[in-house]
Amino acid sequence: MKYSEKVAKELNILLEKNNDAEKGYKYAAENANNPQLKAFFSERAQERYDFGHELETEIRDFGENPEKGSSLAGDAHRTWMNLKSSLSSNKDEAALEEAVRGEQVAADEYEEVLKNPEIPPTTANLLLKQKNGIVAALNKLKSIKAKA
Repeated sequence: MKYSEKVAKELNILLEKNNDAEKGYKYAAENANNPQLKAFFSERAQERYDFGHELETEIRDFGENPEKGSSLAGDAHRTWMNLKSSLSSNKDEAALEEAVRGEQVAADEYEEVLKNPEIPPTTANLLLKQKNGIVAALNKLKSIKAKA
């Protein structure tokens, strides 16, 4: 596998995860009762949409094609969120729990890709910026959850 294909493969994995997160946040925003939480989830959905476009550009810069869509695991997770929130007496709390879990997984996945010595510095800078955005969202979610 060529260098550009290897890097693009890693970026495509993150792209898929961002597509999953965008859809998950949109779902959470549509179903949140608290207006502030609804706005926060909508902002995160837009952020993940933007991250996806940045990753698509980066993948194209490597001469590769970005993959479209979300993963089966992401689809299954959204189904689980739907079931969990429908059974929960506090839908906002259930969505917060899932968002915290998802953001922690995302931060860890970014960290793993950033450990790859084959990632060029310009790509690493983009990924670090995105990871920092995810960590900031995670910290905000934990703060919201602590107050709930």
